[in-house]
Amino acid sequence: MIEYDKIYINGEWVTPSGEGTSHLINPATEEVFATVPMSFPEDVDKAAKAAREAFIPWSQTPAVERKAYIDAICAKLKERKDEMASLISQEMGIPVHFALGIQVLGPISGLKIFGNLAETMDEVKEHEEGYITVKEAIGVCSFITPWNFPLFQVIAKVGPALAAGCTCILKPSEQTPLSTYIFAQVCDEVGLPPGVFNLLPGKGSMIGDELSSHPEIDLVSFTGSTEVGVDVAKSAANTVKRVCQELGGKSAFIIAEDAPIEKATKYVVKDSMFNSGQMCVQLSRIFVHESQYEEALAVAKKVSERLVVGDPTSTDTFLGPLSSMKARASVTKMIDDALANGARLVTGGSELPEGIDKGAFVRPTILGDVTNDMPIARNEVFGPVLCFIPYKDEAEAIRLANDSDFGLSSGVWAESKETQMRIARQLRAGQVKVNGPAFSFAAPFGGYKMSGNGREWGASGLIEYTEEKAILTGA
Repeated sequence: MIEYDKIYINGEWVTPSGEGTSHLINPATEEVFATVPMSFPEDVDKAAKAAREAFIPWSQTPAVERKAYIDAICAKLKERKDEMASLISQEMGIPVHFALGIQVLGPISGLKIFGNLAETMDEVKEHEEGYITVKEAIGVCSFITPWNFPLFQVIAKVGPALAAGCTCILKPSEQTPLSTYIFAQVCDEVGLPPGVFNLLPGKGSMIGDELSSHPEIDLVSFTGSTEVGVDVAKSAANTVKRVCQELGGKSAFIIAEDAPIEKATKYVVKDSMFNSGQMCVQLSRIFVHESQYEEALAVAKKVSERLVVGDPTSTDTFLGPLSSMKARASVTKMIDDALANGARLVTGGSELPEGIDKGAFVRPTILGDVTNDMPIARNEVFGPVLCFIPYKDEAEAIRLANDSDFGLSSGVWAESKETQMRIARQLRAGQVKVNGPAFSFAAPFGGYKMSGNGREWGASGLIEYTEEKAILTGA
């Protein structure tokens, strides 16, 4: 049993202001394996004041020194990579061998990029009109991060904040806080100045409002559901702080008529089933030309049924469990409702996978005969469920793809570069994946419409944590 009883404020491990414990349940075994304390509004106030006191000296620390701190954090995190991969797998179900790459080593490489960007904060631009512009850190930042990519989402926010010269207060998901404890321990080990990074585990319902509304906080960055994101923005409005939101998605993938149907379908099925489909960027609405539709369904069925569902500690496993039994109940209900609304079950379904009698496991599910107005095509499922939708021509495919409240990610597969770019430029989403590229930790990431605002990762992610100042000089 892993047990923590302290939170991290102003460079010290301290007892929370109140009593309360979060019990972490392994979704593969349904057993409690760790406990973590709760934070309270009084703790937010203490952390905000500590971060405010630390802000000026940290923001004035030379960029080369901030980079050195970040590089040291990267090195220490790498030393504990296997430990973090195992913990994240136990918290939310992803197979350990996948967790090591996308959940741990990938984000560390992204953090390294932010370290290299720190010195861009020193740039001074001279303008012909007789003024100069400089960038300055925005101030104290609070972060509310989700459970599906625990370290990944933390680094997407804390990384650019540290590089810019901001100070940080982090509230990780109550379901997946363990890797953030390691992150806090590493910050302490490398000697990050007190107050620069503060860790407040706990429930959003208990401290989310304070993290959004506290007058000493200048920016709040939230990743999660659109509904909660709206509440965060409302809470932040009275203090006119900057709000960055990475919210829900229902991303479209268009297989162009000239695409190799087997290759494109195989890619999107495996890509979208990764992490058991628990991704806001999941390409869950797949548009196929009507002449290739049945062929695509046959390929999707074949690929899905070959994906191994089971023990997340096995290197043979492709899909571990969903994050919780509650999540499983939600996903299976959406599958059953889709079938009741006229969708065709190509493979999968709401029953437990064969040979599994416990845990939050869901069969990889392919649904055919889906129309774009069905709830399963409008709402985020957050599970291994893909909807295949036929289209008559390219114009209809683009219209249907854009007919969504969301616009976080999207994809296209086409042979012709002209077709690739023509479709990609018309998709109303913050990111488009063309012909199956890997995720880039240097490219800007963020949404259109109800998928949020602002951008994370790379140089664009750093900008979110800066203010631009104009200095005008007279004679």
